[in-house]
Amino acid sequence: MALQITVDPDAATAPFEQLRAQIADQARSGALPVGYKLPTVRGFADELGLAANTVAKAYRALEADGVIETRGRHGSFVAAAGDAARRQAAEAARTYAERALRLGLDRADARAAVEDALRAAYDAS
Repeated sequence: MALQITVDPDAATAPFEQLRAQIADQARSGALPVGYKLPTVRGFADELGLAANTVAKAYRALEADGVIETRGRHGSFVAAAGDAARRQAAEAARTYAERALRLGLDRADARAAVEDALRAAYDAS
């Protein structure tokens, strides 16, 4: 199995985001199994014709999202992202609900704000 990534330098989406999204999609679909070792930042940057900082930024975003984990000098590996993603989404939802309540929104207004945000985010992708 090989990591299949295509970066379009002419796309409206930044290269680091293209890289982040493709790795996340492949990890979540199972195309990249849990424990799969990702290429080094420098090696992958050379392979893709990108700056090392671009790949490092994508890796940092993936780690923040719980998609990958970095094990120091051993490298970066695909993590069990499904559980981490659900936990992070639940935490974000809890934080939002508490904030909406403090702002004085009723359930209907809070729910409508979430639906608007989801529509905007998912329609844009």
